[in-house]
Amino acid sequence: MSADSQQDFALAFLSILFEGAPFILLGTLASGFIDIYLPPGTMDRLLPKNRNLAVLAAGLLGAVFPVCECAVVPVIRRLVKKGLPVSCAITYMLAAPIVNPITALSTWKAFQGQGAAMMTCSRLLLGFLIAVAVGLIVSRLPLAMVLKEKLVRSLDEPEKNHAHDDCGHDHEHGECCGHHCSHGHAPPPQDDRLVAAFRSAMKDFIDVGVYFAIGVSITALFNTGIAPGAVWLDGLAGSLVGAPAALMVLAFILSLCSTSDAFIAATLDKFSWGAKLAFLTFGPMMDVKLIFLYQTVMRKNFIIALALGLFLAIGGISVFWQHLVLQVR
Repeated sequence: MSADSQQDFALAFLSILFEGAPFILLGTLASGFIDIYLPPGTMDRLLPKNRNLAVLAAGLLGAVFPVCECAVVPVIRRLVKKGLPVSCAITYMLAAPIVNPITALSTWKAFQGQGAAMMTCSRLLLGFLIAVAVGLIVSRLPLAMVLKEKLVRSLDEPEKNHAHDDCGHDHEHGECCGHHCSHGHAPPPQDDRLVAAFRSAMKDFIDVGVYFAIGVSITALFNTGIAPGAVWLDGLAGSLVGAPAALMVLAFILSLCSTSDAFIAATLDKFSWGAKLAFLTFGPMMDVKLIFLYQTVMRKNFIIALALGLFLAIGGISVFWQHLVLQVR
């Protein structure tokens, strides 16, 4: 790589990195405070009793409790164990990284001069619709087809000699003194909770930052070393089906955080808006790191079916959406 190419790469890398880093920090801070300060059962109480309406509401919970996909899976595991319907949990898991104010703000900022309002609204709407559709399907499936066998057994087993549903905390039976919810565990001091929230945010920031830096490096190399003069890329980017498929595969591999992926998508100038929309919707729902995280909650067969379904649905809708709403490039 020549000196000029190295300089171009460094400039491209730093410009994307510094533009996206504040939104990663904002997202991980929100996630950390939700993790520590959100009382158990809060989400469940906010949902309607009707099953279908509950799934619809779960798709909008990200606007109130914004978390990125890096943090949402462990949260979902805890919520399912506490009795949140699985259909609502999966809807929130898929929608929350996209349908939240931090992601909306970062998308709008990244696409300034490229139809920012249209791209932001399209991303939020498509993310919501896909998540709700998956949730409604899951609500009709038996738990054994969706959740891991061990988790299903833990949900089916009744609590033995214990009734702590309303205590607001979790512990094993042997850890208490044998008395009921009236025993008084003093809440941790406010300072300790604040420190714990920042620690949780710091851990998420480091985890997400590593993936983001790798993604930025690949994108900068692509834009400065591969894309210029690449005839084959022009053909791929101009393909009605190939362009969205290629960017969804790229999103899967890069495993970016939803609060920062728009800054990378916005630099892929050769690709259409529909392809970028597919990138921004598929990535937060299914990527390499999420595959491993999903396996802590869901069965492998369901994860494979979910990945294929998301790939086909998001790709098809993005192409359709581009022809109806977005300007065809």
